[in-house]
Amino acid sequence: MRYKTLALAAALCLAPCWTLAQDAAPAMTAAGRSLTLQEALALAQASNPALKARQAQLAAAEGQATDAAALLASNPQVWTERTRRRVAAPPGTPRQNEWAAGIEQSLEIAGQRGHRREAAQEALSAVRLEIDDASRQLRAEVSQRFYRVLALQRRVEVEAQALQLFEDTARAIERRRASGEDTRLDANVAVVEAERARNALASIQEELLQARADLAAGLQLDAAELPQAAGELQLTPLVYTRDELLQAALSQPRLQALQAREQSAQSRLRLERAARYPDITVGVNVGREGPLDARERLTTVTLSVPLPLFKHNAAGIGQASTELAQAQVERRAAERDAPAQVQALWSRLQSLQARVERLQRLVLPTLADNERLSLRSREVGQIGLLELLVTSRQSLDARRDLIDALLDYHTTRAELEAAAGWTSQP
Repeated sequence: MRYKTLALAAALCLAPCWTLAQDAAPAMTAAGRSLTLQEALALAQASNPALKARQAQLAAAEGQATDAAALLASNPQVWTERTRRRVAAPPGTPRQNEWAAGIEQSLEIAGQRGHRREAAQEALSAVRLEIDDASRQLRAEVSQRFYRVLALQRRVEVEAQALQLFEDTARAIERRRASGEDTRLDANVAVVEAERARNALASIQEELLQARADLAAGLQLDAAELPQAAGELQLTPLVYTRDELLQAALSQPRLQALQAREQSAQSRLRLERAARYPDITVGVNVGREGPLDARERLTTVTLSVPLPLFKHNAAGIGQASTELAQAQVERRAAERDAPAQVQALWSRLQSLQARVERLQRLVLPTLADNERLSLRSREVGQIGLLELLVTSRQSLDARRDLIDALLDYHTTRAELEAAAGWTSQP
């Protein structure tokens, strides 16, 4: 009976983790409390405050572009005046009422309108590209949090099975010790292993609670209301090559946004330099004045130009030059760092894929075979409890390593696709 209990527990412990991943998702879906990766991404896109704040900046950029596209930079000014003139004259002479009206308009003469329009349009393009980049980064962040929750759910299953295995072993050893078949040392070892398994399960459950809280925060949900993560934790084929990622990295939205910011800064610098030239103000005035028997109608054309003697817009030019230099530095750094980051993440992803394949192809089947051989050897008395526990713990550690490697694989893949600006859907 004791060996049947150990064999059943070991078989449960060594069940392939991908079978658990496939069976767990339908069960949670049937309970109505499942959350897929696609659903999590949709929730994040609809409710994430950082993304909404970035999208809110679009209205300001569109307003600036609309103002910059206006025919003239300033509105015309209309003025009017009425004068009552009293002239020293013989008594009875009527008072004279005079009036005048005019319109004035300032005109830019150094091409400021074109520079202003170009700067506003490039700034608007940059905001749109930054929203696209923020959306991609959010998808990567939510994907990483989702896969962490999914992996920890699998770890909880593994640790629960490990606890069941070692508790069954401890009870079986205690019964055999009572009948004199096993020593007290064997019983103590089994009790310690069971307590270590219980502690490992509690630790993973604590990590799962924190991971669920992090995912819920990204989805703007309460952690207690967050459903179970549903999905498969396994390798998926890559739909791109390293060269394709490197090419995509040079045209990703973040780099395009930096280029648009630089072009906007260049146009703004040209605008500030053109602002050194004074604006011309043209006006047309009409009026009536003079005594009633000799009224005069006046039409006047005015032209005024401020003299640029003391101010030459040095502050505006200096600020625009600084912004342009900063934009150029950021763009060049991003263009240099993006391919290097893609190369590093690609190498890491390939290494993780190889690790997972080795664990699935070699380590797990070998350990499962070792567990069966150990149980048979224990039944015939060839090995003791310590050797059996070592074999069981190796199998458990291998499953933990596989889950951790799969988690690293998916988080690295999400980071890689975000760094390269890849547009594939999950």
